[in-house]
Amino acid sequence: MNLVKALLFNLLSLSIGFAYKPVVLMHGIMTGSGSMEIIKHRIEEKHPGTVVYNVNRFESWSSLESMWHQVLEIGLDVANISASHPEGINLIGYSQGGLVARGIVETFSNVSVSTFISLSSPQAGQYGAGFLHLVFPGLVKETVYELFYSKVGQHTSVGNYWNDPYHQPLYETYCMFLPYLNNHKQSKKSEEFKANMLRLKRLVLIGGPDDDVITPWQSSQFGYYNANETVIELRNQEIYKDDKIGLKSLDESGRLHVLSVPGVNHFNWHMNVSVVDDYLLPYLD
Repeated sequence: MNLVKALLFNLLSLSIGFAYKPVVLMHGIMTGSGSMEIIKHRIEEKHPGTVVYNVNRFESWSSLESMWHQVLEIGLDVANISASHPEGINLIGYSQGGLVARGIVETFSNVSVSTFISLSSPQAGQYGAGFLHLVFPGLVKETVYELFYSKVGQHTSVGNYWNDPYHQPLYETYCMFLPYLNNHKQSKKSEEFKANMLRLKRLVLIGGPDDDVITPWQSSQFGYYNANETVIELRNQEIYKDDKIGLKSLDESGRLHVLSVPGVNHFNWHMNVSVVDDYLLPYLD
C-alpha cells in the first residue's frame, strides 16, 4: 500500500510540477489513528495531492507500552515510508505521539524528516494529575514516583517521561527514556541524537496555557519546573543553553518555531480545524 501511495504521489508531482511532502501523523496516548482523521482530511483538502500516513500502531491500551519499544517499532514503519519518499517527509505528533515522533527523529538516521511538528507534547516531561488520571485515576502525582521510578514502572510509557521535580536523583537513576532522549544523561547515542535533530529543516513546538493536561504546559516547548516547581522557560533551560540536542542551533539558524496558542484544551488540539489551518498547514512544505 505504501508503494502504491508513493507511486501516485510521484506521478502527481510530475503532472503538476509541485507537491507537498508526505505527512506522517502520530496519535496520542489511549487513542488511535481515528483521532487524527480531522488533521488528515484537512491536510488533504487544503494541500491536494499530499500523501498522509496515519499511524495505527500502539493504539488504546497498547499506547502504554514502553516508549523505546514504540519508537523502535513505529520507527521501522516510518523508515520504510521515508525510503519511498527520498525528497523527505513531514512528521506531526500529538501528545505522547510527539515524544514517540521525536524519538524516531533522533534515533533513525535513515529517516529524512523535513519538518517535525510537536503538537502539545510533554517534551520536557510530565508532572501533573490531569495527565496522570487519564490512565491511572487512582494514583497521586506526589507519590506515583514510587511506582514509575522502578523496574516495573519503566515498562509503562508514562513512567518513561514522568519527570518529578522533587525526586530528580530517582528520575535520573531509573527513567530509561526521557533523560537519554534529551541528552540529560549521556550515552553512546548522544552525539547521533543531536546530529539527527540538526538535520531538521524546521522544528515547530506548539502548546498553550489552557491545555489543562500537559503539566506544566510549557513542557510542550521544553520549558519545565525547577526544584521549587517554578517554570523555567525553554531558553533558560540547560538543554537549550548547552545545546544538548541542537535546540539552540536550530533557534539561531531560524529553524525553531515556538508557538503559544491560548484557548485550546488538550483534547481539542487535534480536533480543531482552526489549529490545523493556522498552526500546522503553514509549516508543511
